[in-house]
Amino acid sequence: MYADDETVRRILQGTGDTWAVVGLSANRSRAAHGVAEVLQRFGKKVVPVHPKAEPVHGEQGYASLADIRFPVDVVDVFVNSDLAGGVADEAVAAGAKAVWFQLGVIDEAACARTRAAGLDMVMDRCPAIEIPRLGRPS
Repeated sequence: MYADDETVRRILQGTGDTWAVVGLSANRSRAAHGVAEVLQRFGKKVVPVHPKAEPVHGEQGYASLADIRFPVDVVDVFVNSDLAGGVADEAVAAGAKAVWFQLGVIDEAACARTRAAGLDMVMDRCPAIEIPRLGRPS
């Protein structure tokens, strides 16, 4: 397991409500599309990040984290594991408070770097699964 329930709960409840979802496009068949919809349903502002920079779920898209001109609390990563470390490094540089690698996205070195930079980090879990389980304030 790459994060304990306390860390997951802290990110979902206390880290902030602006989530950049890297890999989110208008393609409804992709997992990122459905997860972003769940995030919105639970009160999160979703910021699509994809090379096409297309709007998704009524939100303006951006080509990269560096293009976003407002604070992002959590960076939710839907890219292959071999690209995820670079995204985590960009999240640190952008001033995010937490990084979340989706199910199947694993890069232990990136996880260690991200945590060493002072950010909360979750890996190989899905917020759409965790929000109903842990994310609602008690």
